[in-house]
Amino acid sequence: MTPKEQKAAIRNERLALRDAMAPEARIEGSLAMVELAGDRIEFAPGTVISGFWPIRSEADIRPLMAHLRTRGARLCLPVVLDRETIIFREMVAGAPVIKTGFGTTGPGPEAAVLDPDILLVPLSAFDRAGHRIGYGAGHYDRAIDRLKAKGRVPRLIGIAFDCQEVASVPAEPHDVTLDAILTESGLRLFQQVS
Repeated sequence: MTPKEQKAAIRNERLALRDAMAPEARIEGSLAMVELAGDRIEFAPGTVISGFWPIRSEADIRPLMAHLRTRGARLCLPVVLDRETIIFREMVAGAPVIKTGFGTTGPGPEAAVLDPDILLVPLSAFDRAGHRIGYGAGHYDRAIDRLKAKGRVPRLIGIAFDCQEVASVPAEPHDVTLDAILTESGLRLFQQVS
């Protein structure tokens, strides 16, 4: 099997496990993320943090984002423009969110476009070394590349449930390693970030 085929098999397996979680377990796990890590994610007031509106069986990090806002974060959400591109629009308290395509929800076109300092990244699978498997479209990889081309080095925190961990992800040269993973068991750092 090629690395791409291996990743597809792992993605399907881990997403099926996540889908099989009882809705109550997903809610409890999502709330545990706030309790266990809401104050452990380090950032200065005004730091731009990208979260996401949950789709399918993803963890619901809206409570976590609300907590980070109370700590001074400036929040944004990814918006899928097309099959190749996501941008990050500012999520202002009280402003409406709309359907933004490809099953996602985010701020409308009137919202400011921001460059995040920290990305809370949804994923299909992860391993102990901080390698991740996304959903296969490469949106986050390309967005991270664009941020790096601007001289920015965003901190990447994967968001998943424990059942999505695997022994090893077949890493490829273009893959970006996570700085940390947040699950219902807490926040695990993979490497020190400055």
